[in-house]
Amino acid sequence: MSGKAVAALDAALHAVGIKPGGQARAEARDEAGTAPGAPTVASAHDGTMAALTWRGKKDVRVAQTDALLRVSATAICGSDLHLYLHSMPGLRAGDVLGHEFMGVVEEVGDGVKTVKRARARAAPTPSLRAWQVQEAMYGHASGGFYGYSHLTGGYAGGQADHVRVIMADANCLVLPEGLSDLDAVLLTDILPTAWHACEMGDVKKGDVVAIWGAGPVGLLTAHCAQHRGAGRVILIDSVPDRLAHAAAKLPGVETLDFGQRDTLAALKEMTAGEPGRGPDVCIEAAGFHYAKSLLHKLEMAVQLETDSADILNELITACRKGGTISIVGVYVGFVNHFNVGAFMEKQLTMCGGQTPVRRRAAEQGARGAAKGYQMFNDKTDGCIKVVLRPGAAEAVTRAPAPAPAH
Repeated sequence: MSGKAVAALDAALHAVGIKPGGQARAEARDEAGTAPGAPTVASAHDGTMAALTWRGKKDVRVAQTDALLRVSATAICGSDLHLYLHSMPGLRAGDVLGHEFMGVVEEVGDGVKTVKRARARAAPTPSLRAWQVQEAMYGHASGGFYGYSHLTGGYAGGQADHVRVIMADANCLVLPEGLSDLDAVLLTDILPTAWHACEMGDVKKGDVVAIWGAGPVGLLTAHCAQHRGAGRVILIDSVPDRLAHAAAKLPGVETLDFGQRDTLAALKEMTAGEPGRGPDVCIEAAGFHYAKSLLHKLEMAVQLETDSADILNELITACRKGGTISIVGVYVGFVNHFNVGAFMEKQLTMCGGQTPVRRRAAEQGARGAAKGYQMFNDKTDGCIKVVLRPGAAEAVTRAPAPAPAH
C-alpha cells in the first residue's frame, strides 16, 4: 500500500474515534512512568493480577481474566515487515509491535482458570476482539492481533519485556517441559501458519506443491508439505541465501530463482511430465506489497490499488486445471487486473486466511531489534529468521546450524 494511501486510511481510522483496549505506548510517559492510555495493572501479594479497562462513557471495570507474561523469546515475523515499511494502515507512534512471543506467566487474574502462575511457560495464541473498521472493509471482523496496528485492535505486542495477555484462558497455550524457547516461539505463528497453508491447500501424498516465498513461513510450509507426503515441493524466491538454506536443510525440495528464470516458464518446464502439467497446489507465502511488475508498482504508488495481484496471477496461471490455491501471505485491501477469468475457467479452488495459530538464523537481544528488522527486511547476512531475547546484553547474529550428517 502506498504511503499516501496508508496515511489516508490512518486518518479515517482516527476519525471513527474508537479507542481499542490493551494499547501501550513506548513514549510520552507521565511522571509516574505510566504510558497514556496504557492499562493500569495492579499486582497483589497473593499473586493475582487485575487491569482497569475502559468499556464506555462513565464505565470502567476491573478485568480479572488476563495474565501478565514475562517475555523470554519474541520473533520478528515476515508480516511485521509490512509495519516496518508502513504499508499497513492503523499504526501510531509508540505502538508496541510483535505477535510471535512466549514466556513465563508471572501474574494471573482471579478469573483465569487454566493458566497458573507458578512460573508456567506459555505461548499466546491470539483470539482477540476485532473492531468495526474491519467490518466496514471486509463485511465481518476478521480478528484481533497483538502488536499489529489498530486495524486489528491496537493490542500492545510482545516485542517487549512484559505483555498483558488478554483473556488468558483462551489466548495462552501452556507448554510442556523440555520444549526450548526457540522451538516454542515458532508455535505462536509461523509453524501453525505453515501447517495451515497445507491444510487449506489439501496437500496430500503424491501432490506437486509450488510455494511462492522462501522466508520462514515458506520454508516451514515446504517442510510440512514433505511431512504430509507431497511427491514434489518447489520453492520459489529470488534471494540466493534462502534458496541455498532450503536446499541444505530440506533434502528433496526443488528451488526456483525467479531472478534468474521466468517463474511461469520454469514451472511449465519443470512440471511438463506431471499428469496435470502444473502444480496440484500453489501456495502464496509472500504478501501484498511485493509487486513484481512496473504496472502494479505504479498503481500502488498512485493509490489506484492497495495490494498487488502479480503473485496471485502467477499462482492462477501456473496451477493445473482443477488445482488448489492457498494464500497465507498477508493481503489487506484491493487489487487490479486479477485474472478471475483464468481462475473460473480452470475450475480452481482458492482458500486464504490468517492461521488459528524451526530453527532461526538470527538470535538477538532486545537492543538489536532495530538492526534485526533492517537485516530481515533487506535480506542480508544470510538472515532467515530473527528471534529477540529480552534482557540479553547484546545482539548476536548466528548462522544456520549445519545439517546433520547422514
